[in-house]
Amino acid sequence: MAAGAALIDVVAVRAGRRAAAWRQELAAALATRPVDDAWMLTGAALAAVIGLWLLVVALTPGLRHLMPMRSPAKQRAQLDRDGAAVLLRDAALRVPGVRTARIRVRRHRILARADVHFRDPQQVKTDLAAVLDDERDRLALCHPPRIVVRVRHRST
Repeated sequence: MAAGAALIDVVAVRAGRRAAAWRQELAAALATRPVDDAWMLTGAALAAVIGLWLLVVALTPGLRHLMPMRSPAKQRAQLDRDGAAVLLRDAALRVPGVRTARIRVRRHRILARADVHFRDPQQVKTDLAAVLDDERDRLALCHPPRIVVRVRHRST
């Protein structure tokens, strides 16, 4: 709010008007106070903290847990990565021979790990890759991640 008021006043000064009274008083107070004054140090520390906070916010990723989806109606739709992982895990568990499946969805890669218990692991890997590929295409993602499938044979 204060930054907006200051911006409006600066624009008014640039347009040829006089600066607001509060801004003239603030400039006079800042010009007469010594640098080691408690209020000056407090204001400087506050400005540094706000600047550091703004820098952290700028460098922190935003909605990375959401994946954008294609939409024919030009609407914005997004799918949560955890939700996509659950859908892909359910599809993986429908493949014959898969006992357990763990799916991890990243920005550029889907990592699928499955335990096989009664079929040839290579056949299960092929079937699993095909099923996951179909399910990924059904999600209608703008940038579909590649699928990496790892299987291991578990006899117990």
